Amino acid sequence: MALNVGIVGLPNVGKSTIFQAITSAPAEAANYPFCTIEPNVGIVQVPDVRLDKITSFVKPQKVIPAVMEFVDIAGLVAGASKGEGLGNQFLGHIRQVSAIAHVVRCFEDTDVVHVAGKVDPISDIEVINIELAFADLETVEKRLKNIGKALKSHDKNAKAQAEISHPVLERLKIALEDGVPARQVEMDEEQKEAIQDLHLITLKEMLFVCNVDEDSIAEDNELVKTVKDVAKKEGAKVIKICGKIESEISQLETIEEKKEFLSDMGLKESGLDVLVKAGYELLGLKTYFTAGEKEVRAWTFDDGYKAPQCAGIIHTDFEKGFIKAEVYHCEDLFVHQSEPKLKEAGKFRIEGKEYVVKDGDIMHFRFNV
Repeated sequence: MALNVGIVGLPNVGKSTIFQAITSAPAEAANYPFCTIEPNVGIVQVPDVRLDKITSFVKPQKVIPAVMEFVDIAGLVAGASKGEGLGNQFLGHIRQVSAIAHVVRCFEDTDVVHVAGKVDPISDIEVINIELAFADLETVEKRLKNIGKALKSHDKNAKAQAEISHPVLERLKIALEDGVPARQVEMDEEQKEAIQDLHLITLKEMLFVCNVDEDSIAEDNELVKTVKDVAKKEGAKVIKICGKIESEISQLETIEEKKEFLSDMGLKESGLDVLVKAGYELLGLKTYFTAGEKEVRAWTFDDGYKAPQCAGIIHTDFEKGFIKAEVYHCEDLFVHQSEPKLKEAGKFRIEGKEYVVKDGDIMHFRFNV
């Protein structure tokens, strides 16, 4: 299951600084464009207070949290879709991620040069949106150029797929020519599946990440407000991160020091926690747990998965030979504090193949292969 979010934006908006801070990975952060060419990849733990609570009752030998992958992609510039600024290479990297976190500069600093010479979030967003749309437009036009052959094909499956995709490709072409992302084009699940192999960048869900100064964490500055206005029109979510604060947090050694720092700053959680949670939500992901003396572990699954599919995340044999699942919810564990008491209270259940797994379920699978 792909759990990766690509971090994109113009050069010098703070992408690599944020990436380096939240993942503690050695992404090069420099005050000039294109310091990041190959995408840096960082694996981060998904913060989940429920995991700590479960371990307090189960007392396992080890604890394994869920993880998410962040990919720091080099800064795009105007003309990237035509190859400007190593654009083709960068756009190729974006196609490989599951969702996009678009970092927008929302701070003034004369010491950090802006690629366009001024800080203007709306202009920055337009540049990225247009370049991504033009890249997708080229892909759609290539498919449309060859669709005629598929519509006349003697292969019934190929012809059927072409008949499904043709009208939506025409709509996509019109939208992308106007710089409108593919995710805003109306299409049903069958049509989405028919064009899935195009790997359209603008069909991916996008989150705006406002990189702000310390004073704007508590209260939105005018630059953040303009981003929120744009996001509202696009149906996108907005979060705020202060790259400078995250850099300072990343240098602290203990959890206690980090908590004290956040408290002094008047923050409840770090930018890492905010971004990871937003990424989880963006990808439509949920968490179930397995809990025993050997380990307590968080497992990531797509919303709507049934019990056998969730079993298959652990091992394909679990799904193939699925019989039943023993299930109780973590919130019930927090109340009753042990499996015997859960059973006494009627909160311990046996579920079959049609059971739709809920976020926070604790599961044990019965299988036979």
